[in-house]
Amino acid sequence: QVQVVESGGGLVQPGGSLRLSCAASGSIIRIYDMGWFRQAPGKQRELVAVINNGGSVNYADFAKGRFTISRDNAKNTMYLQMNSLKPEDTAVYYCNVAIGNWLRRTNDYWGQGTQVTVSS
Repeated sequence: QVQVVESGGGLVQPGGSLRLSCAASGSIIRIYDMGWFRQAPGKQRELVAVINNGGSVNYADFAKGRFTISRDNAKNTMYLQMNSLKPEDTAVYYCNVAIGNWLRRTNDYWGQGTQVTVSS
């Protein structure tokens, strides 16, 4: 069994910053990709950023230059530093963790989500 827990969401004013964390625990042999997704009310879930176990990253266009994804492989933890936040960044942010053995990726796990609200 694998548990994925996000933290760090909250209410912030436009232009402010937040740092989200995602911790994976349980029966883990190897973590492959780790990613952040978000879902705003009435919209589909969308990719924010993803990082593989070698540290290569990809960002959605709206995240480039404002958000930074990182991970600590020793702690099975991933972070999302969000700067210059805008009201349109308001959403529930979800962590996705791809788990597998030493040969291949086998399962994806989602966290419960953390609410980010950008408002004055």
